[in-house]
Order: sequence, then C-alpha cells, then structure tokens
Amino acid sequence: MLRRLYDGTMRLAGHPAAVWLLAAVAVAESVAFPVPVDALLIPMVLAAPGRAWRYAAICTVASVAGGVAGYGIGAFLFEAAGAPLLRFYDYGEAFAEAQALYNAHGGLIVFTAAFSPIPYKVFTIASGVAGTDLGTFILASAAGRGLRFFIVAALLWRFGEPLRAFIERRLGPLTLAFAVLLVAGFLLLKVL
Repeated sequence: MLRRLYDGTMRLAGHPAAVWLLAAVAVAESVAFPVPVDALLIPMVLAAPGRAWRYAAICTVASVAGGVAGYGIGAFLFEAAGAPLLRFYDYGEAFAEAQALYNAHGGLIVFTAAFSPIPYKVFTIASGVAGTDLGTFILASAAGRGLRFFIVAALLWRFGEPLRAFIERRLGPLTLAFAVLLVAGFLLLKVL
C-alpha cells in the first residue's frame, strides 16, 4: 500500500496541475492542514529537478499567503474560528505560552516556527491574536519558509537521483521516521 501511495504521488508530481495542488497544500498547511507541504514538494522536485527553484518559490509564496490568512484568523476571527481550531489540535496551553513570548521576540519566534518542524499554523494564528506587526510577520515568515523550502529544493536538485534511489529502497523506514518527526514536532509544541 505504501509503495502504491508513493508511486501515485510521483505520478501526480509530474502532472501539469500539480503546481496548483502544491500551492493549495502550502496555503492550507499554514492555516489548518496537519501534513507538511514537504510531503508534496519532495516528490515534485524528485520528479522534475529542473523545476526545483520554481516549486520552492511557489511553496514560499503560498505558505506566506496562508500564514497571512492564519494571522487574519487570529486577529479578526479568533473566537469563532481560531479557538476551535486550537482546541481541535489540543494546542490551548501551548498557544497561551506562545502568546506571552510574542511581546519580547515576535519576529524571531515566527521565523523559527516558519523554518522548523514546529507546527507553523499555531504561530500564524498566535501572531494575529498577539497583534504582531504584520510587516514583521510577513518578513519573518518569508525568510523562514523560503529558507526551509529552498534548502530542501537545493539538496534534492543537487543529490536528487541518489536520494530518490535511497528513498525508494527504504520507503517504509523513512515513512516511519517522517511520521515520528511529525509527531515529535507536535509534542515539542505541547512541551514548550
């Protein structure tokens, strides 16, 4: 089953409409979607290494746009939309702690969340609730997300074929490692 999913994703990655899906996933992941956009970016770059920079740029722009939407939820719709979303993911306590940190380190916090495996969506909403300067939020988001996506694209562009062979030989353990890292990011947010 895992092999069929991987093969299907690789076929999808080569489809002309895949860039629209990539952008949609990047926007959604910045607001509410639990799966990182990297799950689509990686196979797309492996399928078409010549488009690595374009895909990284699409991820960056769409992710920041989604981040601005999350910021808007926090700033204008927190009680109606943001609070239920945080309750759904059980991020209430972590959210309260993150909100307190914004007063001193807003831009650095947004950059770190944008770059790291910590769920960025929580920090987009928190930025709106905390009233972080929108310009600072956008610049920190663009820097963090851009750095993350362009590093992934550069590594795959440079080492794509050996990495693709490595992934295809060890698909099961790598999928498990990815899932563990994803869960660890969520747990880390709860601990912080």
